[in-house]
Parts: sequence; structure tokens; C-alpha cells
Amino acid sequence: MDDELNALRRTRMRWNTPLSEPHAELLLDRMALDAGHDLVDLGCGWGELLLRAVARTPGLRGTGVDTDVTGLERGRAAAGDRAVEFVEADAAAWEGRADRAFCIGSAHIFGSTKAALDGLARKVPSGRLLYGDGFWAAPPNPAAQEIFGPDMLTLPDLLDAAAAAGWRVLHFSTADQLEWDDFESTSRAGWAEWLAAHPDDPRAGEVREWLDRRLREYVRDYRGVLGFTYLVLER
Repeated sequence: MDDELNALRRTRMRWNTPLSEPHAELLLDRMALDAGHDLVDLGCGWGELLLRAVARTPGLRGTGVDTDVTGLERGRAAAGDRAVEFVEADAAAWEGRADRAFCIGSAHIFGSTKAALDGLARKVPSGRLLYGDGFWAAPPNPAAQEIFGPDMLTLPDLLDAAAAAGWRVLHFSTADQLEWDDFESTSRAGWAEWLAAHPDDPRAGEVREWLDRRLREYVRDYRGVLGFTYLVLER
């Protein structure tokens, strides 16, 4: 897909994760954010949760790190005068340290869930981490395994991996079905709206095929099978 379509695809998404507004507020509460903390969002995308954290916590300083230029531009445009800096960089290679961090849906940056939890322990040597990751909520079929790869864990195994990396679990919660369905719907909505307005565009066939495949895979292969958990971890 070209840059124009890539910029459009996530325009209807609040954030790139299955998360409702009340659930997001709960997670921010559990992070115990305060003035003077340094908060980094590793793999931030456009950093909506980071922006909200800074907006509700005067004195909190935020940094978003990602390689997605489109997402970073969206985040900078939304930041206004909030104390947030967006940095174009590989989040796994980021050499800073923070006492509060987000890493949601970005374990792949580190290579795997276990590698992410180990790597993040070095970036947050003392403090709290909001970590979001997928897990198998039910035994996957071969198609789901092919889509998400061999490193996906069950929830108990994911919690064990966090403990092995030196994290203590303060809170965990999982995305419910409505959060998942809304996430999948909004992930398709930007391109669906474009397709309705441009049915004869030379790119329409490719967009239509992606939309149909994504819906088919979700409903047939991983709806109710792939879960997503949010862990508030402390060291």
C-alpha cells in the first residue's frame, strides 16, 4: 500500500489495541503516575494513551518512541502544548531509563514476549510498566498459529515470564469481547470508508481484498481464541 492509504488505515482507531475508555482510565490509575515521573511509551504509534496520561498528570514528562513516521506525526499534531516528545527510533534500542513505561502490543520489537519482558526490565530498573500483549485464550487452530507465530504464550505462561524477568504483577486485566470487536471494526473502518468513496480507484481491489481477508480471519480463526492482557508490573 502507498503512503496515502497507510496514513488512512488507522484514522478511525482511538488507539491500536483492544481497549475501552473506562479500561484505559483504570490502567492509568493503577500506574500511580505523579509529577516528576518520566514516562516512556515504547512502540507508541501515535501515543494516545501517553497523551492522556500527561494531560491528567501535571508535571509528568512523556516520551514516545517508534519508527512509524505516520503515527509519530499524528501524535505530534495531537500533543499541543503537552509535555510530550515523540522520537523516531527503534524502541528496543532506546538507551534511556524511566521510572514509568508503557509497552502495549509491541513485544515483536524485541523479538518475543520473553525477550520484551527482559529488555524492558533494563529500561525500567525501578518503577512501573504497563505491558500489553496477546495470549492464547483458547487452543488455536493452525491458521491462527500461522498468523501470530510460534511464540504466543498462554496467560499463565505470560505471567510466569514476567516473574522470571524480575517483575511483580500489581494488576492484570484482559480485553473483553466488545473491546476486541470494536478494535477489529475500527481497524478496518478507515479503508472501508475510502473504498466506498473510491470504488474505481486502481488500488480498490487490493484494499477490498485486505478488508475481506482481515474480517474472515478474525471471525473464523482468532475471535475468542486470541486474548489480550494488560499487566501493571513493578520492579
